[in-house]
Amino acid sequence: MKNPRKNAKNTESKIFSFKEKYSADPRFRAKISLFVGLAANIFYIIVKLFAGIAYRSAWFCALAGYYVLLAAMRLVLAERFIEDRPDILREYRLCRRCGILLLLMNQALAGIVVFMVRQNRGFDYPGYLIYAMAFYSFYAVITAAIATAKSKKRQSPALSAAKAIDLVAALVSILSLTTAMLSRFGENDPPEFRTTMVSAVGGGVCTIVILTAIYMIYRSTKGVRALKEKESGCNR
Repeated sequence: MKNPRKNAKNTESKIFSFKEKYSADPRFRAKISLFVGLAANIFYIIVKLFAGIAYRSAWFCALAGYYVLLAAMRLVLAERFIEDRPDILREYRLCRRCGILLLLMNQALAGIVVFMVRQNRGFDYPGYLIYAMAFYSFYAVITAAIATAKSKKRQSPALSAAKAIDLVAALVSILSLTTAMLSRFGENDPPEFRTTMVSAVGGGVCTIVILTAIYMIYRSTKGVRALKEKESGCNR
């Protein structure tokens, strides 16, 4: 028969070792952060797909597809942290690829914004779901902005790329929330006001995504070049 006291001690020991490792190992913290973000991303995809199918909304389905690509990028980055030994050169290259993909994906996002403006349509969250999504969107933007600023101090290109993707995902959620708020509370507003708001928010989000992607490509290319020069200098 198992001793319950012994089992409790083992559980406490595991919790203590986890806390100790989490506070002492920045790479372990990064890995946990990446997988938590990935789980939140998958949950958001499920919500969008369910809403798209239930309410026959092409906008929800299109946005869910965008988040699927972001989740795939996160998954590739998270793989870097499963390995015990970091490979900074490889992380820089992955960061550069993610920046290039963000540039390409931004074309699809710009297309969604253009269709929303031309057709004067957007997202519509039923019932009280709009308040839950509003809380999530603002929370996601604030935490992503703070995490992105902090990640610059860490020598981890993969983590910086993951935090940049978090920021992009949060900004896209703000775009969908803006159109939903206009649909719910702006029924009496003139169509020009809605068009202007969606154009301004959508254009702002797309611009930030482009600048983020360009910065990721520039920083990672610069990092790859510096590491190669260092290697060639050591080999001489």
